[in-house]
Amino acid sequence: MNTMTLSALAEPNRLHIVELLRDGPRPVGEIADRLRLHQPQVSKHLRVLSDSGLVEVHPIANRRIYRLRPQPLQELDTWLDSFRRIWEQRFDQLDDYLLELQAKELTDGDKI
Repeated sequence: MNTMTLSALAEPNRLHIVELLRDGPRPVGEIADRLRLHQPQVSKHLRVLSDSGLVEVHPIANRRIYRLRPQPLQELDTWLDSFRRIWEQRFDQLDDYLLELQAKELTDGDKI
């Protein structure tokens, strides 16, 4: 997993840009309008996202259209999946333990 991906997504405005691009490619001006940011500020954030590989740009005439690149997000998902498996195991163990406690309470209750 590329640490540049996490670093790029750590900044709230960049995360909002990625969330906006999730719905499809957009020009810089539309991103700025939707997020109520100045265009130079959005361009700087898009530069970081581009350098990290999260977005790519397609120039069309005098406009720049940005879209998400799936590969870095897929790599992030794969990395996060290793943590999901650990937590699922722990939740399964907790579930088993709670079932044991419930069974014990039922058998102890029968003795009273």
